[in-house]
Amino acid sequence: MRIEKEYRKLEDTEEVRIYDISERDLFTQVPAEFEVMKMPFETTLNNISNDIDLFIPYDDGKDFIIERLGLSALVRGHIKQEDVAGRLLSKTSPGFFKILAEPLREVYQTKEMKKMRFYYHFNEKLARFSNIKILCDMGKIILISEHRDNSESKLFIPETEGYEEKAHLIEYFSQTGSYYKIKDRYSWTQGIYNIINRPREENDEYYNIIFDLVIQEDKPILEKILRVMDQGRTNYESVIRIRTDDGTLKYIEVNLYSKFDENGNLVSRYGLLKDVSTDSNRKMTRPVDFLLKGFKNSKKLALLIEPLSAKQHEFSEGFYEICEVDPLEYHHSREVIDNIVEEDVKCRFRQLFDGEVNDLDASFTYNVHGDENHQKTCDIYIERFEFGQATHSIGFLTDITEERNKQKELIEANEHQKILIKEVHHRVKNNLQVLNSFLNLEKRAYKNKPSIIIDHMQSRLSSLAILHEKTYNTTDFKNINLKEYIIDQDSQLRGLIGLRDGIEFVSDVDENINLTIEVITPLLLVIDELTMNAIKHAFPDKSVPNKKIFKQISKLDNATGQLILKDNGVGIENPKAITKNLGCEIIKNLTKQLDGKIELIQYEHGTGYKLTFPLDMEHTIEE
Repeated sequence: MRIEKEYRKLEDTEEVRIYDISERDLFTQVPAEFEVMKMPFETTLNNISNDIDLFIPYDDGKDFIIERLGLSALVRGHIKQEDVAGRLLSKTSPGFFKILAEPLREVYQTKEMKKMRFYYHFNEKLARFSNIKILCDMGKIILISEHRDNSESKLFIPETEGYEEKAHLIEYFSQTGSYYKIKDRYSWTQGIYNIINRPREENDEYYNIIFDLVIQEDKPILEKILRVMDQGRTNYESVIRIRTDDGTLKYIEVNLYSKFDENGNLVSRYGLLKDVSTDSNRKMTRPVDFLLKGFKNSKKLALLIEPLSAKQHEFSEGFYEICEVDPLEYHHSREVIDNIVEEDVKCRFRQLFDGEVNDLDASFTYNVHGDENHQKTCDIYIERFEFGQATHSIGFLTDITEERNKQKELIEANEHQKILIKEVHHRVKNNLQVLNSFLNLEKRAYKNKPSIIIDHMQSRLSSLAILHEKTYNTTDFKNINLKEYIIDQDSQLRGLIGLRDGIEFVSDVDENINLTIEVITPLLLVIDELTMNAIKHAFPDKSVPNKKIFKQISKLDNATGQLILKDNGVGIENPKAITKNLGCEIIKNLTKQLDGKIELIQYEHGTGYKLTFPLDMEHTIEE
């Protein structure tokens, strides 16, 4: 048996961790030495949820006579009440006497209640734990114990109004999280577990799982935070360093808020925490970095994470390109809207910041650095929503200056071309909405596999970024050369996944295939989904060499094209099962949008898909 003790200042609780014991071994059969009264309410005491142990101090608290033990202790020790009543604790249970003698004596002498928490570890795993209160009443020592097995957590979860999944996604990518402390219980959002990189554990509601990881050098900072907050301060901000269970050092920005009643008693505490660790050795340490990387080469489109927060915001590099500011010198605040020309858009922005409205979807003119002679035309979409006691927001900013300039030129040359440009812009926005839908679907399907979501998202973002950049550099939206897009797409996949997983992408595309934007957009997304499906299922053994994914796109005739995408992986044992997964459902829907037909091909070594699709589709003008 190994025993470890630690005092938790935050909860005013002494923790005792007990390793490698058999509870039956903790009780020794010894004869009774003292006569004790039988409890008149024994049946009642055995039918309440908490255990109640009674001890009579002996020899001025140097030892204790057992008057009764709770039912849980008796059942786990395979003993009866008459086997322990009237015995000294030191003789009947030397193990528990070693643990309890000092706190029992302390309560006996001070007459003040003491809180303890016992953790029982078997085979290095937490099996159960007990919360204990020790009291002195009528000359007796009373232990009230609440026992719990290591099962599903019963943490308090605040009302969500339908925003929980969205908030969890925002927290995951921005590496933020929050907690609530009401009375003596904590409620932790999923973002906290993303920061400390571990799953929920049963006992998390009983101590501060972030503060418990603070490094020794920052303990004085933590003590100051707790001292100041306990003295009645309602808000405190600081930065502390923690070391996670896997040894990672992280910098955590801490924002604490307290609520007191009219008598100055603490009612609840709320904490907002953000991982503000910087990248080291050029390695991306935060999930948000993976998301922002998907927009790395897009200078006209920006992803905005928490744009309504001066402290928690994360923007892709397109934002700084559009505003023409240095990201290291930029300080985000609502002052950025002062450079917007349109007053109605300014007003809507202020309402959004103040919580009077929950979304903004508008086009506006932006004076770069306040210069009226240096203007850009932009589209903005921001959604604001509340979760618990926190506000979250996400949005997109698009520089459509070149598009608008081209519109003016096309108005002079051809009215129809102007409408086509508006249509392309509308389609890009629609593609972002499709992307958001995919995220929501995969968030539910792969909630325990964030790496799959990240890979799929980066691949789709890369394809849409390629499409976005190229459509801004052409005026012919009916004859887009497919081979150029596939070459760029393969290059992006090689950089994102190929080098990491050792997969080679080989493509053979007819140089004479030119498609309209209605065809090429869903086709690229279908290729993305088929490729990610192959990566996910074809190569379960990452160490296998010579992994390849082949693409061949050709004309069957003047009206029909054909895509063959195959891999040299392990193949599919049950084709019916694979066709029912989320990836295949997305592929079916995109194929339907493409007005195409897809079928599964089984090879001796590997799997493939054959997609036939029209080379031209009816052109729909978006007014």
